[in-house]
Amino acid sequence: MTSTFPNISISTERLVLRPLDEDDVASLAAMMNDEQVAAWTSVPQPFTESGARTWITEYAPTQRTEGHGIDFAITEFLTQRLVGVIQLGRTNWHVRSAELSYIIAPWARGEGYASEAALATAQWLFGDQKFERIELRTAADNTASQQVAQKIGCISEGVLRNACIARARAEDGTWTDVRTDFIVWSLLPEDLEGVGEQLRDGFTSFGDWN
Repeated sequence: MTSTFPNISISTERLVLRPLDEDDVASLAAMMNDEQVAAWTSVPQPFTESGARTWITEYAPTQRTEGHGIDFAITEFLTQRLVGVIQLGRTNWHVRSAELSYIIAPWARGEGYASEAALATAQWLFGDQKFERIELRTAADNTASQQVAQKIGCISEGVLRNACIARARAEDGTWTDVRTDFIVWSLLPEDLEGVGEQLRDGFTSFGDWN
């Protein structure tokens, strides 16, 4: 029998992580058309509202119900504004491991949302879901995403050489693929000790999908 993630929301001091819904279509599409998102992710460019709706109504629910992963909308508690997305994927229910990725919208960066959302997701996955390992993969030049990994307590495990395809602007304004390395990070339950207190002393956000 396939294991699945529950359809839940997670609250932090400033954020609510909840399932994506159709009211998020316009905000999600705008977020995914950001230059940094285009550079460091495989999100199609330009990213349309039709693509956002397919993600929300088809891809995300299927990922959760089939046990592959779960996507959360990151929203501000006070304004309910969509400020990012956090995703667990490549889930292995036998090993109890999953891969973590995150995007913060360009207009919401600098507020510590990436670290706060990632930490809350890790605490929920280790606590409620009894997982034993979270993995992150960051492009070698994506220092912003790497700093988020460090802030939530991740340990660098090594480099996957030539394993990542990033994108760069060509002279004609189009995107071209650029091959680079992946840095592999891991997070175990014991790595979270004391991390929450450190983050509350000074959140710093970096908004790239790793």
